[in-house]
Amino acid sequence: MPELPEVEITARLIGAAVAGAEIESALAPGINALKTFDPPLTALAGRRFEHIGRRGKLFVIELDGDLVIEIHLMSAGRLQLFDSRASLRDRTSRFLVRLADGRELRLREFGTRQRAWVKLLRAEALPAEEAIAELGPEAWPDPPPFGPLLDQPRPLYALLRDQHVIAGIGRSWVDEILHAAEISPFKRGSDLDEDEAERLRTTTIRVLGGAIAHYESALSLPIPDKLPMPLTVHRRNGEPLEAVFYEDYVMCYCPACQTEGKLLKDRRLSRLLK
Repeated sequence: MPELPEVEITARLIGAAVAGAEIESALAPGINALKTFDPPLTALAGRRFEHIGRRGKLFVIELDGDLVIEIHLMSAGRLQLFDSRASLRDRTSRFLVRLADGRELRLREFGTRQRAWVKLLRAEALPAEEAIAELGPEAWPDPPPFGPLLDQPRPLYALLRDQHVIAGIGRSWVDEILHAAEISPFKRGSDLDEDEAERLRTTTIRVLGGAIAHYESALSLPIPDKLPMPLTVHRRNGEPLEAVFYEDYVMCYCPACQTEGKLLKDRRLSRLLK
């Protein structure tokens, strides 16, 4: 799933490339992609791009005339800029913004699930939009102190991925952050001492910032379908890393540096033994 670093670099690269560009038209080939009807897509014609930013994992595309396009990639979406227009037979296309100069901003989604979505909103409606309004503070570049923020009796692995608690982190980067901070993914947020909470906060800033810096040096337009994610822990199970497998995902950790040598229970085996 694209997370904060991937959305951030995409917003920077595409935002710089389309600044001031005029929109000719927009289409939504994805059956379930467009979640709003007012304003209509026809309202985009003649608008110009002012800024592409993000909030958590969401793209926020600001246009002149006080219109905003909000995009959530979900698990398999990609936002890409192409020099030519997609065929309407392209089964990956969910939302197409055609520019007057012939280029096309394209929301694509891979796999069988169609979950990525788009909302066209008036700018004044954005703060109250549900997906935006319910987000916690940003995980990067300057999150609030983690002690009060994570003071809940829930495992850190769940807390750090909860967008209502802190915005931008998903399964890929939570593995990297907890490993770098040398803290167990199952440690409860309410059990963090002051030093651990600050270490986790500074590690989060460093890891996410390092990923963005990596992308800055490694990527340019056109953005590839598969990003070169600089992961060293997520899905890298094998000596010395171990993994806990769930139905739809895997969590990786280091027993030596995170759990004092303790192996965490494999959820697949646990279900079989019930």
